[in-house]
Amino acid sequence: MKSLKLYIIALSCLLLIYLVAQYNRPKPVDWTTSLNINDKIPYGTYILYHNINDIFPKASVKTFSEPVYNVINDHEIKHGTYIIICEAINLTEYDYAKLKQYISSGNDVFIAASYFGEQFKKNLKIETRIEFGDASATPIKFAGKYLDTTKLYNTNRSTSKGYFTSVDTLKALVLGKNTHQHVNFVKYPMGKGTLFLNANPLMFTNFSLLSQTGAAYAATALSFTKNDNNLIWDRYYTEGRDDDGSSMRVFLRNTSLRWAFYITFFSLLFFVLYEIKRRQRIIPVIEPQANETLGFVTVVGQVYYEKRDNANIAHKKVLYLLEHLRDHYRLKTNKLDNEFTDTLSKKTGIDSQFAASLVNAVNFISVQQHVTSEELIKLNKLIENFYSQSGYNGK
Repeated sequence: MKSLKLYIIALSCLLLIYLVAQYNRPKPVDWTTSLNINDKIPYGTYILYHNINDIFPKASVKTFSEPVYNVINDHEIKHGTYIIICEAINLTEYDYAKLKQYISSGNDVFIAASYFGEQFKKNLKIETRIEFGDASATPIKFAGKYLDTTKLYNTNRSTSKGYFTSVDTLKALVLGKNTHQHVNFVKYPMGKGTLFLNANPLMFTNFSLLSQTGAAYAATALSFTKNDNNLIWDRYYTEGRDDDGSSMRVFLRNTSLRWAFYITFFSLLFFVLYEIKRRQRIIPVIEPQANETLGFVTVVGQVYYEKRDNANIAHKKVLYLLEHLRDHYRLKTNKLDNEFTDTLSKKTGIDSQFAASLVNAVNFISVQQHVTSEELIKLNKLIENFYSQSGYNGK
């Protein structure tokens, strides 16, 4: 027991030392593409979200963690600029129809994504692709008669490499290209509103906005939309629904906490296995009790079979039957006549002819000194049929 305490103390000290070292070590840069408004990592959108009123001064910002259809339909959103910045968006047929209806009623929707899904491909004939080669070789620029089309925007990292492989210029107006002349920013007029699609969502992240050119690009691109009083910010396509998360999921996102959990879990597992090996006693095997009643019945049956005393067996079966009639049906069995037969038929529910056959057989056996095997079998069948017809189950 003393060695066990020393083991636990030593393990706890090692675990504490490890956690302190992990907590104080320099944290590596997390380049995960989250596009989450609460993430301050390079590819989060914390800066853009918390400074969005610099671009939309009048706007009241509302965030939603639901699909497009649910946001517009269930929350009865009538007016507002809708912003979706995500790595991939794949609308359903109903989402796309509801979004198109929302735009046609006079609202602007801005979507920046690397993948736009099947509905945009089917209805707008657009697909995205990534430029190959060094990131610094693909600066981007705006296209339009009111903008400086010679000014290049580049963050020297893979934030501006996305583009559309094809654009239907009959439906869309090109707002931006890269230096390879590939279109990466378009707008689609729909009814009274406009849909804006941008193929470079990383240009709106913290990393991009910390540079002068990146901040200028994000502000200019979003300025194409209406400066509406209502601003709808999507979180569904970056985080999922609010109820999709769990405490364990949040716990494991932190590297230090994740390793602490792993060490604690496996230490406890090792401790349990060690204790099982040390303290588990051998469980004795207990033989089940033998069925003595079954053995007794077998012995008695064998004795009767060897003696061939049919009369004794028949008389005992008659006595048991008469006792059963007295106990269960309150019948007087001292005189087995026609009156008894009629009463037996009524109280037990058996057929009157069968009752007469049974009574006759009982009367016959009761006066016999010698009973043949055939007579014994006939009597036994009559008694068994009686029990069956009267509903007696032997209990």
